[in-house]
Amino acid sequence: MSKPYYATKYPEVSKDVVNAVYEAVRVAKQSGKVRKGTNETTKAIERGISKLVVIAEDVEPPEVVAHLPILCEERNAAFIFVPSKQQLGASLGIDVGSAAATIIEAGEAQHIIEQVVTSIGAKKEKKE
Repeated sequence: MSKPYYATKYPEVSKDVVNAVYEAVRVAKQSGKVRKGTNETTKAIERGISKLVVIAEDVEPPEVVAHLPILCEERNAAFIFVPSKQQLGASLGIDVGSAAATIIEAGEAQHIIEQVVTSIGAKKEKKE
């Protein structure tokens, strides 16, 4: 499956970074605070409380999450795309897929989130 239109202008991330994101979500779910789903994620971004926004690429229809990257850029919130909503849901500890999630309080995942955000920043600088 090719990247959805809302993700094409952003640089690709390596499999290692994607796996680190899934791990950060899993750890933050246990020791911090996360919000799952597009609506909850949107509210958290608007309130300025998101540490890292995770958006799935395989969402149908893509319009469900297409507004999130734009909103994140407006609010200077860190965000990253992951290939699988099913795997994102599993990281959140739910049996169904999740189109988006955001980490509110990192808990023990703080160091992972810092590495991911640094990686995202470096990739954006390269692309510009």
